[in-house]
Amino acid sequence: QVQLVESGGGLVQAGGSLRLSCAASGRTFSLYTMGWFRQCPGKEREFVASISWSDGNTYYADSVKGRFTISRDNAKNTVYLQMNSLKPEDTAVYYCAASTIATRRFEYWGQGTQVTVSS
Repeated sequence: QVQLVESGGGLVQAGGSLRLSCAASGRTFSLYTMGWFRQCPGKEREFVASISWSDGNTYYADSVKGRFTISRDNAKNTVYLQMNSLKPEDTAVYYCAASTIATRRFEYWGQGTQVTVSS
């Protein structure tokens, strides 16, 4: 089992920045990929970014490329999402997710943190 706890959400004006953190605990030696997803009211959860735990390869949704940066600190078992040039359409609940070597699919999820971008 892997437990995930997010922090860092809040209210920011358009054009501003926020940094989300996600701390993993439990069977962290089995981590394969960690990622961020978001969900707006009435919409399905969508992929934002992911990072390989071993080699740091990153992937981004087209909507956030060039504005968001995902990074990791293996020693702290923490993944970050630096969000710059925020837009009102980035408003959502952001979820941290983790996959393990065993399944290689996102099976562990955090509780979510609200990000609100005002225009």
